[in-house]
Formats: sequence, C-alpha cells, structure tokens
Amino acid sequence: MFSRPKKVRIETERMTLRPPLHGDYRAWAALRVASRDFLTPWEPTWAADHLTRKSFTNRVYWANRSVSSGTALPLFMFRRQDGVLLGALTLDNIRRGPSQAGTTGYWVGERFARQGYMREGLEALVHYAFNELDLSRLEAGCLPENTASRGVLEKVGYKYEGVAQSYLQINGRWRNHVLYANLRSDRRGRTQAG
Repeated sequence: MFSRPKKVRIETERMTLRPPLHGDYRAWAALRVASRDFLTPWEPTWAADHLTRKSFTNRVYWANRSVSSGTALPLFMFRRQDGVLLGALTLDNIRRGPSQAGTTGYWVGERFARQGYMREGLEALVHYAFNELDLSRLEAGCLPENTASRGVLEKVGYKYEGVAQSYLQINGRWRNHVLYANLRSDRRGRTQAG
C-alpha cells in the first residue's frame, strides 16, 4: 500500500526548500540545460534520458518514496520572491541506528552561483538534519579542484577529513574526492584541508 509522503518544507531567508513535484519538470529541465557546461565537470555523466519527462517522473517517485521511508531527503531550492528554481540539495544514504548519518549532495544553476543560495540552503539542511531528523553526522565529498564547493562546505561547518581514491565517476572518469563531515557536536576546531 502506498503511503502519502511526509510534507517537508524548509523556509530560509530567501528560499523555500521542498521535494520535487511533477509540475517542476520544465523549470528543472530548463535550468539543467542552461547550466550543462557549468555542471558537467563536477557531476557523474548524465544518462541519455537525463532530461526527459519520464526520467524526471521517476525522480519524483523516488523522492516521494525516499522521504516516506526516511532514506533520503531530496529538496529543490526555490527563490521565495518569484518562485524561480535555483538548484537542489539531497541528504541521501540516511543511516539510522548507531550511525545516525547521511550524505549531502547539491547543485546550483549557473546563473545563481556565487550569490549565497547554496550556503543558505546547506545551512537550513544541516539544521533540519540535526534538529528534525536527529542525525549526528553529515558527510560530503567533492573534487579537490572544486574550490567553490569546498568553500561553501567549510563556511557551513563541514570539516576536511581526507581523500577517497577513485570515489566516483565524474564526467566519465574515476576521480578522487576530498571528504568533509559536519558533526552535530563538533569539538574538533578548524581543520586544515589538504
């Protein structure tokens, strides 16, 4: 029996964060197309059907199941003043029990980059994860040369923990990633990124 997904809506100073809906397809596809050259150096290779309505429909169904089961929290970021889609955040691979952890992923449309939206969105997601989901550890990884991503993680409280060799296939190649973590009760102080 299909259960209705939990309603998740996070408000920030400038944005509304919520799971994707079927009606978001056109805005999502347009933003992904317009930002393709900006995003592809940092993301896994897009599947041939990545931008299709069917693929997006599957993404929405996955989001609903994930929120309902508590295994992930995929959120689209909308600018509150005009409802424009800015990008997305996902808290994925949520693990319960002794771990109480999840993995953070994110992207922002090129024309909205470096305007503080991702920092604002990540701060809200971190707060929600620690206070509403009762998680203890949030993890993130990015390419070593992605200084913008590393900077936003550090500004939001993630600390460098090391390097994972051949961590993900990015743009068709196995790539090392620098790993970060944000702890609910972090006593580590500042860490030096390598």
